[in-house]
Amino acid sequence: MNPLKKLAGQTAVYGLPSIIGRLLNYLLVPLYTRVFSEAEYGTVSVMYAYVGFFIVILTYGMETALFRYIEQTGERKKTYHTALLSVLVSSTLFILFTQIFSGNIASWIDYPSFSEYVRWFGMIIALDALVSIPLANLRSENRAKRFAFIRMLGIGVNIGLNLFFIILCPWILKTSDDGILRSFIELFFVRDDLIAWVFISNLLASLVTFLVLIPDMFGSRLTFNPKLWRKMVAYGVPLLIAGLAGIANETLDRIILRYLLPQNIAEAQVGIYSACYKISILMTIFIQAYRYAAEPFFFTYAKKNDSKNVYALLMNYFIIAVALLFLITMLYQDVVLLMIDEKFRVGRDVIPILLIANLSLGIYYNLSIWYKLNNMTRFGAMLSIMGALITIGLNFWLIPQIGYLGSAWATLVCYVAMVVVSYFLGQRYFPVKYNLRKAGLYIGVAIFIVLICRVFSFDSVVVKYVVHTLLLLFYLAMIAWVERKIILSAIR
Repeated sequence: MNPLKKLAGQTAVYGLPSIIGRLLNYLLVPLYTRVFSEAEYGTVSVMYAYVGFFIVILTYGMETALFRYIEQTGERKKTYHTALLSVLVSSTLFILFTQIFSGNIASWIDYPSFSEYVRWFGMIIALDALVSIPLANLRSENRAKRFAFIRMLGIGVNIGLNLFFIILCPWILKTSDDGILRSFIELFFVRDDLIAWVFISNLLASLVTFLVLIPDMFGSRLTFNPKLWRKMVAYGVPLLIAGLAGIANETLDRIILRYLLPQNIAEAQVGIYSACYKISILMTIFIQAYRYAAEPFFFTYAKKNDSKNVYALLMNYFIIAVALLFLITMLYQDVVLLMIDEKFRVGRDVIPILLIANLSLGIYYNLSIWYKLNNMTRFGAMLSIMGALITIGLNFWLIPQIGYLGSAWATLVCYVAMVVVSYFLGQRYFPVKYNLRKAGLYIGVAIFIVLICRVFSFDSVVVKYVVHTLLLLFYLAMIAWVERKIILSAIR
């Protein structure tokens, strides 16, 4: 249990900034969905969908390569410096490219009047890609507290600036007739383009994170090792391909929706779909926190004799956690939906589909250790490409028929297919005895409870939530009974 307790502790620490930050960011969702129209929120979502692709391109697998070659070579400083210099050069070139060709890029993505946004996002993407390397190094050194502080700082700056620009500045201009503060705000603030301030807040937060990490990046003389760099790139390129395909699975549906739906409703439909996607926040937060802690853990623990047994236990506990989060979100869905404005709630039917899709994605992350530990990252690329083809194909087929509901189903089918294929390939190249019976039980019972609640409705809200709470307690009791031996051993 010791390594599992260690991972649980690291997940909690790494997850703290993600949990608090995502929750605070989630508190921005009620703001965005009430200040912006469906179409305006759709524009924000589409722009960030493009960002996801370019972040993957600019990091090109260097984070995972850093973990791999620190463990393999034992030369932390040389490996870190090589990765950092590589991403520093590529990020600098990217900034220059986006500043020079911002107008062309804006036209290419069908936002010809947004060239200024493109310049801002060029800097955001480059800064975020660059700081990902020192942040990854902090994770590999188990410096979780500094990692958490820096992540929280960036998140706090972003949220604070959003509140300042979107709420405080308009309020001051509306309520104050004169004064120094009003005069100061009028120097820079433009009220008719609130979307711009969302992006400016992000840019300033990325800049603050970069400035805080300067000592970690340039505190000593950087050395570049070409031979090691070539190995890291060779290891990372398949992960780049996998990452692009993966981000296509996660965000491409927003872009496709915008192009396949009628022009007069497309942006609004993207906004509704994106807002409802946010309801899966609890599961998304947990999976992100788990990944931050688990990825370096998988590599450092790989040489232990009982590593495969530990990996199997991790999968079991992970499935318990995400199945429980799925159930909680669905049983109290009406409460969670209060976080988005009423005009966005028409898309609530996608929520259970997307939750199960994210659950499947988390399982896939656990299964992916077999190709990462065996230097077989090309399989990761192949699996992600397979998923991307499924996503693209089903989106083009289903969106014209059922709109954004088709995007949700495409996401679910994609991730389930990736889980199934990855499992069987993993059993061939890196067999781990996962407990499929328990996994099926926990996920199946959670889905069954949700289906029961959808079939039977209650006129009384009190009765409804009493019943839902009893069902949740039943589920927890079932888990406790099945896992009773391990729970008792942990208590002792």
